[in-house]
Amino acid sequence: MSDLRSLYEEVILDHNRNPRNYLHKPEGANHHAYGFNPLCGDEFTIHLTLKDGVITDVGFEGAGCAISTASASLMTEAIKGMSVAEADALFRSVHNLLTHEGEAGDIGKLQVLSGVHEYPARVKCATLAWHTLNAALHNDKETVTTE
Repeated sequence: MSDLRSLYEEVILDHNRNPRNYLHKPEGANHHAYGFNPLCGDEFTIHLTLKDGVITDVGFEGAGCAISTASASLMTEAIKGMSVAEADALFRSVHNLLTHEGEAGDIGKLQVLSGVHEYPARVKCATLAWHTLNAALHNDKETVTTE
C-alpha cells in the first residue's frame, strides 16, 4: 500500500469519525445551502458567516458516507478565514483534483482527497459538500445535487 493511499484512508477515517465543524450552525450565519445526492442519500447543509467578504465561521449538518463527511469536514477547516474569491478558487482546484477536469494547483493537505480516484463512483460523494459550499457562497437557494 502506498504512503499516499495509507494517508488517504487514515485522514478519511479520522474526519468521518470526528468531523470538524459538524452540527455547528455558526452564530449569525448569513449564507446557507442544502445539497442532496438522491442516488446515495448523502445530504448536507452548509452554514457560513460572511463578514466583509471573508468567511469568519462555517459549519455543516447532515448525513453521508465516510467520504462525503470527511470531505465536508476537511473543507470547513480549509475555508475558515478565506475571502469569497479564495474559497471560489479553492472550490475549483478541489473540483479539478477530484474530477481531473483541470489543474488542481497547490491545495495543501486537501491533496489527500486525490485518493478518491481509486473509487470513481465516490467522486460525487466527495464533491457534494464542495458544490454546496459554492452555492452558499453565492446565496444560491436551489438544492444542490451531484447527479
